[in-house]
Amino acid sequence: MASKVTPISGFQEWLPTERIAELIVLDTIREVFELHGFASINTRAMEPVDRLTGQGEDADKEIYGVRRLAAGPDDTGDVSLGLHFDMTVPFARYVLENAGKLTFPFRRYQIQPAWRGERPQRGRYREFIQADVDIIDEGRLPDHFEGELLLVVADVFSRLPIGDYQIHVNDRKICEGFYLGLGIEDVTGTLRIVDKLDKIGADGVQKLLLDAGCTPKQTDQCLALAEIRSEDTGFVEQVRALGVQHELLDEGLAKLAAVIEVANEHAPGVVVADLRIARGLDYYTGTVYETMLTRDPGYGSICSGGRYDALATDGKRTFPGVGISIGVSRLLGKLITEEGLTASRETPVAVLVAVTDEDSRPESMRVATALRSRGIPTLVAPKATKFGKQIQFADRRGIPFVWFPGEDGDEVKDIRSGDQVPADRATWDPPAGDLRPSLVVPDVSSSGRKPNDRK
Repeated sequence: MASKVTPISGFQEWLPTERIAELIVLDTIREVFELHGFASINTRAMEPVDRLTGQGEDADKEIYGVRRLAAGPDDTGDVSLGLHFDMTVPFARYVLENAGKLTFPFRRYQIQPAWRGERPQRGRYREFIQADVDIIDEGRLPDHFEGELLLVVADVFSRLPIGDYQIHVNDRKICEGFYLGLGIEDVTGTLRIVDKLDKIGADGVQKLLLDAGCTPKQTDQCLALAEIRSEDTGFVEQVRALGVQHELLDEGLAKLAAVIEVANEHAPGVVVADLRIARGLDYYTGTVYETMLTRDPGYGSICSGGRYDALATDGKRTFPGVGISIGVSRLLGKLITEEGLTASRETPVAVLVAVTDEDSRPESMRVATALRSRGIPTLVAPKATKFGKQIQFADRRGIPFVWFPGEDGDEVKDIRSGDQVPADRATWDPPAGDLRPSLVVPDVSSSGRKPNDRK
């Protein structure tokens, strides 16, 4: 019985060339993470709901609960489990469970899907891939790691065709110390309101702050702080000029200045101090990051994170950490779906081995085995049709070479140029650029390409 296929919004499913592009991006991220000394881990998809909740204003309503379909009305045990909405909370649990087996400071990377029960929209999905790096220590985490993570991200993005971008950095201690210096008691609530600036604008934030009990002067000062941006350490004097004093404010300014100095030495032009950045999750305690594409800042952050000092604690020991997460699905939603990033072919195959007739198929399979043994992705033609049709089969899939076995010696044809030369299956190699598919970056500015409407 036929059934109608009903699309579900908020999930990415790619065509083969797009999937290969995604894999190239993921492999690049993984390679850079490992170059910077991070070890891979994998955590379970589910966590206890009570561990997931309470991490921010919207965390509770975003969690997907997990329950067996066959559960009876009195069987509510599974409801206590939920799908994780990020990698940081499960990583903190992982550290607590494995602290005796880990060597600190522990540097981990994790590339996995996460799930959020929010309304799907541009750049936001129900299921999405994140690529995280974190550094966590026991007792105390040195501040220099907060600048180091920026260099990891800058290295990743220098190898991907993402265009110009900026990492916006703040330190929540600056905001918290500033608010305390103003006499504001509800620091967390104020942070959450100011974090909505990009969504509701200054007028909206002003109204919410006044409704929350802030005086007009306090509100104006909060907005003035949030407007400060600087590509160097000039933000320090701009904050000082507002006339607010507090020890926590001094600490935050010094830490952020150190982060900016490191970034400007090793990745100049990439980082900007932006004092409106706060991040919505409550576990952040220090430096926070958000990364915007210069050509489309309204798309939102494609890479974010920050420092957390108390998320991983068992009451006796505390494991402070700092992490940053690349929103792979969000980034690819822009690059692939909207701008047409794709791969040079729809298959990993570099060589198609032709089949003269079915009696000769065993010899074609021997050629393929020899090439594969040397790491060359190879496919044997599925049918012993005319060579023209076999070449057409390869061309439609972007396979660059067709191999012709022969009694008097083999030959290989580059079907793009038409060149056909003798070849030895034991020694022949394709050009390095043809061995694997590569990214094809469209010229969006001149192509007039319209966004793809697939989700």
